[in-house]
Amino acid sequence: MSVPSSHDAKPRGRKVSVVLGVILVGVVIAAVALGRGLLPFGGGDGDGGGGGAAGGSGGSGGKLTQLHGVIGSEKRAYFEDPDVVARLEELGYSVSVTTAGSRQIATTTDIAEQDFVFPSSAPATQKVREQGSGYSVDFPFFTPMAVASWKPIADLLVAEGVVSEQNGAYTLDVNKYMDLARSGKRWRDLGEAYPSPRNVQIRSTDIRTSNSAAMYLSLLAWEVAERDPERGGDVGYLIDEIAPFFTAQGYSEASSSGPFTDYLSQGIGAAPMVMVYEAQFLGEQMRPNSRIRDDMVLLHLSPTVLANHGIVGVSEGGKELGRLLSNDPQLQQLAARHGFRPANSGSLAQELEDRGLEAPSDYVNSIDPPSYDRLEQLIDGVGQRYAGAPAPVKEDDQ
Repeated sequence: MSVPSSHDAKPRGRKVSVVLGVILVGVVIAAVALGRGLLPFGGGDGDGGGGGAAGGSGGSGGKLTQLHGVIGSEKRAYFEDPDVVARLEELGYSVSVTTAGSRQIATTTDIAEQDFVFPSSAPATQKVREQGSGYSVDFPFFTPMAVASWKPIADLLVAEGVVSEQNGAYTLDVNKYMDLARSGKRWRDLGEAYPSPRNVQIRSTDIRTSNSAAMYLSLLAWEVAERDPERGGDVGYLIDEIAPFFTAQGYSEASSSGPFTDYLSQGIGAAPMVMVYEAQFLGEQMRPNSRIRDDMVLLHLSPTVLANHGIVGVSEGGKELGRLLSNDPQLQQLAARHGFRPANSGSLAQELEDRGLEAPSDYVNSIDPPSYDRLEQLIDGVGQRYAGAPAPVKEDDQ
């Protein structure tokens, strides 16, 4: 057996050293490139592009761009969804939020101190945009207003001609409902299925605090103006006609999560009809431990009004977040998982069908809400009719 001489060993040692040196240099170059954000971050599939704000390298273990914003509380579950969090991190962002009502966002929030704000309606979004130059606006998703009800209630209203039913889908005619509510009829007058002495009324939140109530008000104001176009521009007349639909309800809660929670937990006796965002009902249906029962139904409205969720980008990172929420297919589909209708891609129908649920009904017609200033006039006028009762206060009001 031959043994290598010392003369043979030296060249081999030098070759190993050279190879190790080349590898070490490569590692250093890669580390520097990663540190400067020159290499792709994340592990994402490339949908929607990668973060555009300065300082965000993204990716697993990389530095994330920190963003903070104020949102309507109905979107909290979306931003806290682990899949949404993970996707935003893949794109280079860590997003934290606090919640406030849309009116509060538009009037009392220090917009300049946020990276973004995300109210629940187009009028509030427009009001925010007017407060600063260079703000961006994106509308990633929306949801129609609807009524959460019960099959016995829906059947009573079908008999009254207020609700129509087709293939198990129910639609409430807002104009005919207003006539029924004005008539002073009580539920027991409609039949034995629900012998309650209460007046026939849709339960909403407090108009002074809640965006969902403001959307309901928008529908009522539009119907009143359609009936009497000559007086439809008179704010005082509109307030007189609309106020009973709110004041006759008795106590109203500050946030739409309150009446919907009562609907889910207390049953038909507490909440025969509740004004909701469609996304609340459908999002609950898709939860693993859904509280939606077989006798619960969603009444779509004709006409309806859309809660169009607009994100206002303040900082460069906030502007990029708005673009990502609107254009990244994965984030759009995750919005559908929470019951929202994505604006540009993704499918709410597919999310429902994947869980063995019926696809959502198409809303037949919708109206535009009034301008922010006009809506504020109506809200203030109706709010003054609450017999001096203070508005309920809830920090995470929708």
